[in-house]
Amino acid sequence: MSRPYHYTRFRWWSAVDLKAVDEEMRAHEFEIKRLEIPKYELELNLQKEYRDELVVKADTLTANLSQFRAVLTQKEAKPFSRRDMKLRKRIVEIYPQNRPTPLPWEYVAEPILKVAE
Repeated sequence: MSRPYHYTRFRWWSAVDLKAVDEEMRAHEFEIKRLEIPKYELELNLQKEYRDELVVKADTLTANLSQFRAVLTQKEAKPFSRRDMKLRKRIVEIYPQNRPTPLPWEYVAEPILKVAE
């Protein structure tokens, strides 16, 4: 029995502009939900501006996008549709690294994916 697709991609040096990604994904007619986590003025946190996320959905593929990481998941193991492949391809372009650090450990291999005919 195959497992649902689950793959994490990273971006090392510069944060992704989530507003630009939001507009681009809407132009491709993907379903988008913006997750905004409240920030408090008196909060002492060096990364509070990096909390916002986007959830982008194609047919069977969902992408949870933050400014430095993208997690691609499926709820059920199903073949990828053309829209799923389009979303996956674009996410891999935006988040080009397959490990969280430039140092040579924690390599994340992409699982085998099936494409619908």
